[in-house]
Amino acid sequence: MADDTITSERDLSPIFPKGDPNDAYAQYFIGQSYLAPLGDAQLGASNVTFEPGCRNNWHVHHKGGQVLICVAGRGWYQEWGKDAQELHPCDVVSIPPEVKHWHGSARDSWFQHIALAVPAEGASNEWLEPVDDEAYNKLA
Repeated sequence: MADDTITSERDLSPIFPKGDPNDAYAQYFIGQSYLAPLGDAQLGASNVTFEPGCRNNWHVHHKGGQVLICVAGRGWYQEWGKDAQELHPCDVVSIPPEVKHWHGSARDSWFQHIALAVPAEGASNEWLEPVDDEAYNKLA
């Protein structure tokens, strides 16, 4: 497996913008993330950039799911009750509605993914508890 670790933000995707600090959702992240909306709000697509060690809290997408398209760096995705899976550029994760999960960067790498909200009437997100530091720190 190739080492997709990115230690400097200058090596992020030249195609997708890093975006602005994700201040609106900062309370649901450990570490700094950045958000760059792609297209208009109807599309429901954003490039999310995570600094090394950054991850979002456990959360659930009600009614509509989410699709992650990894574009740069190395990260993690985990569903509740399952082992975490390492993510690399070109990986795609399809997250069904009602699945508790989290995603973010590896401890030593920047990470970028396109997040697509799957449209559904009455769709919403429920933010839950932070990812346990001890469990996160055990990931390679």
